[in-house]
Amino acid sequence: MAFNPSRLALARKRRGLSKTTLANASGISLRSLTYYESKASDVDPSEEHVSILSEKLQLPAEFFFGSDIDHLDCDAASFRALTKMTASQRESALAAGTFAKMLCDWIEHRFELPVAQLPSLRGFEPEAAAHVLRTEWGLGERPIPNSVHLLESRGVRVFALPVDSRSVDAFSLWHKGEKPFVFLNTKKSAEHARFDAAHELGHLTMHTHGVPRSSRSREVEIEADRFASALLMPRGDVYGHVPPPSTITVKVIHKLKKRWGVSAFALAYRLHKLDIITDWQYRSLCVQLSRTGYKSGEPDGTPRDTSQLLAKVFSSLRAEGVTRGVIARDLSLPLTEIDSYLVGLVIASVSTSKGSQTFPLPTKARSNLKAV
Repeated sequence: MAFNPSRLALARKRRGLSKTTLANASGISLRSLTYYESKASDVDPSEEHVSILSEKLQLPAEFFFGSDIDHLDCDAASFRALTKMTASQRESALAAGTFAKMLCDWIEHRFELPVAQLPSLRGFEPEAAAHVLRTEWGLGERPIPNSVHLLESRGVRVFALPVDSRSVDAFSLWHKGEKPFVFLNTKKSAEHARFDAAHELGHLTMHTHGVPRSSRSREVEIEADRFASALLMPRGDVYGHVPPPSTITVKVIHKLKKRWGVSAFALAYRLHKLDIITDWQYRSLCVQLSRTGYKSGEPDGTPRDTSQLLAKVFSSLRAEGVTRGVIARDLSLPLTEIDSYLVGLVIASVSTSKGSQTFPLPTKARSNLKAV
């Protein structure tokens, strides 16, 4: 198969490099790199240059000779803090999402996964939207045990987002308007990741993607935050479990937050928005929480929400002797790249004593297996 220019461009963006930066790092001229990435050019890199690019971009040489990849659409993605993100960070996150989609396609070719069942909540106020979704999904007023599994059970594809930037918390999109994806920065605290999952669900149900690029960016982010707050901490359950307002202290907040799996600040904010505590109490609690270390983390945090769906998939593959190394080989990606989309979600469940050893992949036995 011939060298594929689009794969080189994707690999470069995945590593967060500009053409100039890659040229300087590789010793390959900027003009040559521009030719290599242009589909209109008939100039292919030499074997030496392919080897150099493979090393600098940390991808097998055969990756660059595959067929075209179905990219995620930048205009369809909902990013937070878009004004704080550089173009390079946004492109790197989207390229990572595209690689994760390659992994998703590999899995879907062998397993029947849940189809998307997300209600359209456009036009609803966030509090009402969260209530409608809870009603339609039969959640009642009880806490959500696992936010990732909730999304997966309704057809959302959830993967880790391996981007080293505080400007990229998470993002979501409807791929081609049909399949919802959520990418979580699992390096954040468990409470932060739960809130991110609910926040992105708010985008998927309430907003037309692409809106965050407009002048409403700040507004839709606030709406998604309010949706997440109401979804994770339903009004009735909060009213039923908080003590008298005068007795609410940092110690009480620390105890209560575990019921809903949220951060101490998120719970204090919710209590304030529900008029359970006064403006003065809220400000006082925030000051005390900051002083006691809650601003930089969650002391005695909750267990992380993990993927039950992917755990079942990899457990089934492992039972047949199929390792992650098989997937890496099939996709022409390093094993570390495959693992980066599972870290914090299922990576402990897919580790085996056989390491990255590869095995023949069964073909017909996979078609009727369901993971739900």
